[in-house]
Amino acid sequence: MDFVVLIKAAIMGVVEGLTEFLPISSTGHLILAGALLGFDDDKAKVFDIAIQTGAILAVIIVYWQKLRDTVVALPTSDQARRFTMNVAIAFFPAVVLGLLFGKAIKAHLFTPVVVASAFIVGGFIILWAEKRPQSQARIQNVDDMTPLDAIKVGLVQCLAMIPGTSRSGATIIGGMLLGLSRRAATDFSFFLAIPTLVGAGAYSLYKERALLSMADLPMFGVGLLFSFLSAWVCVRWLLRYISTHSFVPFAWYRIAFGLVVLITAWTGVISWKG
Repeated sequence: MDFVVLIKAAIMGVVEGLTEFLPISSTGHLILAGALLGFDDDKAKVFDIAIQTGAILAVIIVYWQKLRDTVVALPTSDQARRFTMNVAIAFFPAVVLGLLFGKAIKAHLFTPVVVASAFIVGGFIILWAEKRPQSQARIQNVDDMTPLDAIKVGLVQCLAMIPGTSRSGATIIGGMLLGLSRRAATDFSFFLAIPTLVGAGAYSLYKERALLSMADLPMFGVGLLFSFLSAWVCVRWLLRYISTHSFVPFAWYRIAFGLVVLITAWTGVISWKG
């Protein structure tokens, strides 16, 4: 395996881990980073999805006690069963719409200009959502969510199929607009990420298995490792951050970064590739 490819895999892993759970779009950043690194062929697209599993492992470790307690209590606890059912309900819309439209979305929307535009629009939506007083939140804990709340968050998650939107951003900000507190929306977004990203990674690897060989294992291993390490740091930091801060800085980052990409694309300063 080419050492340069492993370096690119490590960089992409760090990008994935640092951006997956922030409301700034990991897919968007991976598309842009891949365009700059020349790491954007069909195999690289499979790689981008597969290394999400490393980031999910970080979430499982951080939330291990909640996940373990839920599994243990499933046979006897209505609360545990309701929580599990809510995650499954919220996961379902992405499965259906992903299978129906995933191929068309990848063919037409995975471009730097689309990503940049989604960055900017999403930034303004975050600014609007954060103007709402948190005192209006009717759900302070994920265990208080109803199936109707879960299906609404699941439908909002589907907006993240547009690259640059951000799965975390859609579910967290969408959850806040639907009545969840900032902490409840963030927690549920993390829990929902587990089946969503593991499922997407497994499906992508199976569907594109003809592109892959045993020689690709080092590249995927490096990407998974760096994705896990950076995501673990990021998740722990974010949970502390939201206890005293809003998502407004991320909104301005999205807007500024999106404008930089659009300006450099239009002026030819950077030759972004589709």
